[in-house]
Amino acid sequence: MLRLVLFFVPLSVVAQVKEIPISGKVINLATGKAVKARITYKSIPTGSISGTFYDSVFNFPVFGTAKYQITAQAEGFIPRSIIMDPREIGSRTALTRNIELTQEGNTFRLTHLNFAQGKAVIQPDSFEELDELAALMNDNKKMVIQLEGHTDNLGRADLNQKLSEDRVEAVKKYLVGKGVGKDRVKTKAFGGTQPLSNEGTPEARALNRRVEIRVLED
Repeated sequence: MLRLVLFFVPLSVVAQVKEIPISGKVINLATGKAVKARITYKSIPTGSISGTFYDSVFNFPVFGTAKYQITAQAEGFIPRSIIMDPREIGSRTALTRNIELTQEGNTFRLTHLNFAQGKAVIQPDSFEELDELAALMNDNKKMVIQLEGHTDNLGRADLNQKLSEDRVEAVKKYLVGKGVGKDRVKTKAFGGTQPLSNEGTPEARALNRRVEIRVLED
């Protein structure tokens, strides 16, 4: 007897894959002005989809859920990478993010690096920015950086110094865990001796608690 077997496929499987536009600008962090750069993008981890722009803007469509690493390189500036994840689009119709470049010889701050209060434990919301730094260094094998740790100047100076040391070591450990050679990540700690602001407000103290990157070799 001939039997008819029916297979039911979920609509989510047969639905057309949505196209998601990804775009942004390359700008000078200090001035906010556009910077013409060599902009490369690739899907990660495989790199099977890639492209290059020579401009101060980028715009390309993606399909599916693969993350994309976008790197901007311009003469006189420290290279910078960002990672964009189509799964974070939510109710939006496109993903937009700028790449901020810092001029060579200067330091740039890890703006989304957060630690547990008074500890050297990196908070999970910091991982994306650290992953971007690791990706950049893994693509640029000659790059050597120095992590420079700072705290606010409240409390005992010796404890602040120790905390800043522990925090840069925690960041170094994270980067090494992502494949960056430990000899390419130097550390230096300043405690609370180099504040960006001497105001006594909570905002000023938060500004002073930071880890900065100095590119020693590129």
